[in-house]
Amino acid sequence: MRVVIQRVNWAEVWVEGERKAHIDHGLLLLTGFSSEDTEEILKKAARKIVELRIFEDESGKMNLSVKDKNLEILAVPNFTLEGSIEKGRRPSFDRCMEPERARLFFERFCEHIESFGIRVQRGVFQAKMEVKLLNYGPVTFVLAL
Repeated sequence: MRVVIQRVNWAEVWVEGERKAHIDHGLLLLTGFSSEDTEEILKKAARKIVELRIFEDESGKMNLSVKDKNLEILAVPNFTLEGSIEKGRRPSFDRCMEPERARLFFERFCEHIESFGIRVQRGVFQAKMEVKLLNYGPVTFVLAL
């Protein structure tokens, strides 16, 4: 599993000219699943993201989490994160989880985050999405489990 975590002032997902999801200040998560991922990995990733202290406190130090600040998350499925560009010029998606199982894993991942009391907006699985955001910082991390 790979998750690109971006701290944002706002983020939204559009599909075919219609806005499907929007958050104000919070986290944008681009999520990809490999064929080897498990339910335990989902739980570990959800906890890590919810507790990750990447928002500033009153001293300007990264000391607060999305939960501490009562912010939202926009989770966007992105299978290309598990693709490989190590060989040749065309990406290989051999490591990617098959779509129907990945759809279930994406939903379970969001549910695990919600179990911590975090509101989660969702991108549209297997849709061609436009993801718009205003990165705050910029602050971007990659979680690979």
